[in-house]
Amino acid sequence: MSFTSLKNLPLKESLAPGHRLCDGCGIPHVVRYALKAVDDHSVVIVNATGCLEVCTTPYPYTSWRVPYVHTLFGNTGAVASGIVETIEKLSSEKRSQYFDVIVFAGDGGTFDIGLQALSGALERGHDFLYICYDNEAYMNTGNQRSSATPMYSRTTTSYAGKAIPGKLERKKDIIGIVVAHGIKYAATASISHWRDYMTKVRKGVEVKGPAFIHVLQPCQTGWRYDPALTIKMAKMAVDANVFPLIEVEKGKYKITYRPPKKILVADYLKPQRRFAHLFLPENDHLIRQIQQYVDQNWERLNKLEKFSETG
Repeated sequence: MSFTSLKNLPLKESLAPGHRLCDGCGIPHVVRYALKAVDDHSVVIVNATGCLEVCTTPYPYTSWRVPYVHTLFGNTGAVASGIVETIEKLSSEKRSQYFDVIVFAGDGGTFDIGLQALSGALERGHDFLYICYDNEAYMNTGNQRSSATPMYSRTTTSYAGKAIPGKLERKKDIIGIVVAHGIKYAATASISHWRDYMTKVRKGVEVKGPAFIHVLQPCQTGWRYDPALTIKMAKMAVDANVFPLIEVEKGKYKITYRPPKKILVADYLKPQRRFAHLFLPENDHLIRQIQQYVDQNWERLNKLEKFSETG
């Protein structure tokens, strides 16, 4: 399938309108693009507790037009594993058609609570695509910090004041952790770059074994910006190299998008009131520190890509 234009995308919507996700939420883009990318496949959706689940399945309603299973925060990888093995058993006995299994889980249910079950599923090699929609905090329960929350971000549990300037720890490298399991395909994506994202979804579904995609999904309520800016915020994260777009196929790194005009990290942070405290004169050094870390990480990825080409 070629994703060259919005005009050639499937018209079918597997996620119905009328859900209760917030104005300006990026999660519908994560789901709709993914399901359009696999339009000619039969899929089963496994969805961890979180914003997507509570807003699309308030009993007795559902927005899902494909088979759907809700899991707890911590057992998504295990549930997906069981579904995969059941489908493979039934399809091999010709008692059922084959279904691809796609997982949707937030950063809290992936980076933190669900990491153990995800790790086990990756290590065992179950054939599913895991998509982490990352809004960088526990937004479903009120914007508490997760290990996906960026350094110096203000949340309800990493308050920015005189004692500390927000969360003190760096964001966890979930792609590095996933790649360490030796899976065949892992990637990052952004809702602002839909062709790149959909291509990666298609690759992830078609690979034999587990695949993982980490999608940046800005949250206007937690990041505290104008809801109309969601796609722009996602693009600015990529253009500032805060969220580089990469893929790792069989251990080989590739940068899939290079910003034609890089912007400063400060330009990306400024529209988000969760970082407003960083623009006080006494915190200027913290912005420089974030910029330095972003530059170092971009250099690291370039070295990994070069090594992958020559190694």
